[in-house]
Amino acid sequence: MPGQTVFIIAGEASGDLHASLLARKLLTLDPGLTLKGMGGDNMHRAGVDVLVDASELAVVGLFEVLANYRTIKGVLEHLKQTITDTPPDLLILVDYQEFNQRLAAYAKSIGVKVLFYIGPQVWAWRPKRVYKMGKIVDQMAVIFPFEVELYKDANVPVEFTGHPLVEEVIADKSPAQARELLELEDTTTIGIFPGSRKGEIKRVLPIQLATAKKLLKHKPELQFVLPLAESLDDEVLDPFIDEIVSLRISVINGKYYDVMQSCDAIVTASGTATLEIALMGIPMAIVYKISWLSYFILKFMVSIDRIGLVNIVADKFVVKEFLQGTARPKKIAAEILHILSDKNYNDTMRQELSLIRDKLGGSSGTTHVARLAYDMLDKKEGKQSANER
Repeated sequence: MPGQTVFIIAGEASGDLHASLLARKLLTLDPGLTLKGMGGDNMHRAGVDVLVDASELAVVGLFEVLANYRTIKGVLEHLKQTITDTPPDLLILVDYQEFNQRLAAYAKSIGVKVLFYIGPQVWAWRPKRVYKMGKIVDQMAVIFPFEVELYKDANVPVEFTGHPLVEEVIADKSPAQARELLELEDTTTIGIFPGSRKGEIKRVLPIQLATAKKLLKHKPELQFVLPLAESLDDEVLDPFIDEIVSLRISVINGKYYDVMQSCDAIVTASGTATLEIALMGIPMAIVYKISWLSYFILKFMVSIDRIGLVNIVADKFVVKEFLQGTARPKKIAAEILHILSDKNYNDTMRQELSLIRDKLGGSSGTTHVARLAYDMLDKKEGKQSANER
């Protein structure tokens, strides 16, 4: 299918990674495809012509989004105009919900085919959104098995493709090997994972640093590692640099999964990282905080009693969550010390984490999505589908 163009839109670090792997699979199926879109370095390296750098759009919380409304709206209007001027044969939207839903609605209105990959968490809040998705997409590709029935009940075309992390996250090093690679001491190591968005760094990192300080009082031999997401510049840590230095925290750019494997336990922000850590089998505690106003509004909208994806997938509390007012350094430090000192507790958590991989589907999720997208291109041209060949 020479000359066909696919737009891929991702707005955050995790979406950029998933989209980049999808782009590589698409180009394997058809090297003649032209790929354009919004994303980051991973997508660029995968062969996507990145028209918009998404790094400035990675904000969290209702009021944080409002504060950046002009920038976000400007990018959305730019992409709408681009799609109008040069309509793609297929638009693939990767997560980044509110933004991508608006772009999906516009694309659909002008006759552009839409594949939405990683849908909104309708199972957690605002479940009626599933009907909205049916009006603005041609196909949903969902990453949790329990999502399928929700869309089918609303007559929305849907396929469970498996979670992309299953094939992305592979444990290939022991803690000692990872520490050697990262030039760390071979001693008990605690990960500080503050998230990939500026708002998370601002609100979550201070809690994590205070937790590290308390941990050192009990176990002065501990060392800490902090991976900085590729979507963030080093300057985002400037307000915290004195504490980072005094606590002897090693800040590492890149090598994200190696940093993960170097750890004996991790204090992590909520989000995709909890699933990545789970797939590595590393005990953790989840910490999260947004503005009080955002939290006040959201707590009336959320219909589940846990926010950590690892706990949602497991359908129970495998790891402890410390949210908003309960995100107290003393409590978090106590949980990490419990993980380090109680072998039975540690082993039980690792065993529960080992079950997450099977719950997320097979290891060919990205290939599945790529073939689904390729089929949509084929059907557009009336050709035989990739699955039928």
